[in-house]
Amino acid sequence: MTAHDSLGEMRFTTDLLFTDGLPQMDDEVGYRGAQAARAAGITYRQLDYWARTELVVPTVRGASGSGSQRLYGFRDILVLKLVKRLLDTGISLQQIRVAVDQLRAAGIRDLAGTTLMSDGASVYLCTSNDEVIDLVSRGQGVFGIAVGKVLREVESTLVEFDPQSPDPVDELAARRSVRSA
Repeated sequence: MTAHDSLGEMRFTTDLLFTDGLPQMDDEVGYRGAQAARAAGITYRQLDYWARTELVVPTVRGASGSGSQRLYGFRDILVLKLVKRLLDTGISLQQIRVAVDQLRAAGIRDLAGTTLMSDGASVYLCTSNDEVIDLVSRGQGVFGIAVGKVLREVESTLVEFDPQSPDPVDELAARRSVRSA
């Protein structure tokens, strides 16, 4: 892989996404939608839209009908925040969707040392300083997002939230059973 390949054209040989460089998080613990949206700096409406269109789906627990609560894992919130950053820089949602799909399909060994670069139209993945310099020196890189920095921002934001364990029964069903008892 070289820095001048766009994410849509890259082929990776690694097979795990978001494993190295992250704190060990329990995959059975997640954050409610409102907490995930706040930690990522997006609106709940954006969160809901991105979940329904499968841009970023909650991995701890998805919505399963009226009254159920989605639970987002740490990695989900990191992706939400990266999507938000890319949108803020003017990248189209269509190009972001391609980038997120490629990241999921490919995996990254050391996410903390990764920089997402863009020329305003395409997103490039740089895993070394040499790749960043190569991209910028050829005039392709307009801006970069240091993923490690975003990772630490998400960590510090989530410290103030209480994670939730997914219940086998959704909240609406629990309320109904309480009322009927």
